[in-house]
Amino acid sequence: MKFSINRELLLKPLLLVSGAVERKSTLPILGNILFEISKQSLTITATDLELEMVAYADIDNQDDDGKLTIPARKLLDICKSLPENSLITFTAQDDTVKLSSGRSRYSLSTLPATDFPNIEEWKGDVEFKLLKSELLRLIESTHFSMANQDVRYYLNGMSIESEGNEIRSVATDGHRLAICKISNDSLALPARQVIVPRKGILEIIRLLSPVDEEVDVYLGSNHIRIIDSEFSFTSKLVDGRFPDYRRVLPRNGDKIFITDKEQLRQVLSRASILSNEKFKGVRLNFSHSLLKITANNPEQEQAEEELEIDFPYENLEVGFNVSYVLDVLSAIKDEQVKFTLADANSSVVIEGADSGEALYVVMPMRL
Repeated sequence: MKFSINRELLLKPLLLVSGAVERKSTLPILGNILFEISKQSLTITATDLELEMVAYADIDNQDDDGKLTIPARKLLDICKSLPENSLITFTAQDDTVKLSSGRSRYSLSTLPATDFPNIEEWKGDVEFKLLKSELLRLIESTHFSMANQDVRYYLNGMSIESEGNEIRSVATDGHRLAICKISNDSLALPARQVIVPRKGILEIIRLLSPVDEEVDVYLGSNHIRIIDSEFSFTSKLVDGRFPDYRRVLPRNGDKIFITDKEQLRQVLSRASILSNEKFKGVRLNFSHSLLKITANNPEQEQAEEELEIDFPYENLEVGFNVSYVLDVLSAIKDEQVKFTLADANSSVVIEGADSGEALYVVMPMRL
């Protein structure tokens, strides 16, 4: 088996699939990447048994078709360190593969391709096309609200839902909730909900670029698959029931407060410096024309910030984890942000003042 490929043409697919390579696996084969040569095309596959990434490249094949597995990290490091536009020639014999480029020679040990795990064949029962920019926006708008290593394992991921002409992403860690929806009149989808694990969501963000190119999305009973011209991404789903978030959406908010997002973000960022490092609590005191933000910590240090506002309601004091509010302000694209409040013990609803595409709920803190 012998083939040649330009360094740049190999490096891009290698970087695409590297996120699925298992770093600390008890199975040595998972540290390898599967190379499949068929005529003049190369298919590169990596998996950690939860995710599977496939990418493609054109090669100059000088021998028979075949398969081999090569240590991922070493191959990637060698490719990165070779000069730009180098031509790399691979020659496989028995349990080794020899790489040569100019005056450089490397010999890597391989493992049998027959041992490489393959995610079983499956068919998606819900299929739709989305622009990469839309899918990325859907996920980036909510991913920060996913739980991390929560015992309620179904929260360590994101709910992706389809219904009619809408696709929604929902994430919650029990203290905050993020919902984003995208409507597309060309869609007519069945009602379906799947939970994509945290690692899969972070990998999708890494793979997608905010461009107006379509990708195919397939939802199955146990997997989600995203297919692009350059790659195919498959992730197992979390087996569990996502909580009925509609029940926790606050309905009693009667006080609406609209302000400049960037100004509020800067004020909260400054106040957060002196908040308790563990709980990150800040107090928001609303009066008719002034929002007073205070934070203090166990060292008896205090921060106080003021912002002119229009709040034609009774005075209100409410405490929040400032990190949660800052995450939301970073995700909202609108210049103005809208808060809907009820009282000191009720959750706040935060959304962009114009778009209404994404909605965020943050629970209050007792300070």
